[in-house]
Amino acid sequence: MARTVYYTATSLDGFIADADNSLQWLFDVPRAEEDAADSWEEFIGAVGALVLGSTTYEWVLAHEELLENPQRWKEFYGERPSWVLSSRDLPPLPGVDIRFARGDVRPVHAEALDAAGGKDVWVVGGGDLAGQLHDAGLLDRVVVSVAPVTLGAGAPLLPRRIEGMHLVDVRQEGAMARLTYDVRRS
Repeated sequence: MARTVYYTATSLDGFIADADNSLQWLFDVPRAEEDAADSWEEFIGAVGALVLGSTTYEWVLAHEELLENPQRWKEFYGERPSWVLSSRDLPPLPGVDIRFARGDVRPVHAEALDAAGGKDVWVVGGGDLAGQLHDAGLLDRVVVSVAPVTLGAGAPLLPRRIEGMHLVDVRQEGAMARLTYDVRRS
């Protein structure tokens, strides 16, 4: 059964990006490469579509220089259709199935779920988008890798109250702990 999964990483003090909206801190954390590769392959193999917030999309564009090298998107995410939710106009990537949407997450989620073809929908980031999906009763799972770093400020993992999550898995991946929670739908 297809799920909507918020799969992300957080600092020990609960931030997914630093005060400058950068994720570079995450790439500076040492990892066990074999564990990380196996975990990534297991996860991405179950994903049929992506949903991203605008800040995450813009960071990936800049960090990976995707406007100059759009093929990198496909190297990371394959041919999976992607939706970016934003109130602003953002640059598309040539040859990549990225759709831009505004407003209510429900119709976007329905399109992504349909396009996923029975596979999961990955909520790439950020926390507010995951929270909107939760508020609409559409978030099924939270998978978060906790890094041994504190940022002191930044974009919170989930900027709202969510109760009733059920821990279903804990794994050590190098210096990080990956926690998997099922979310009780209302």
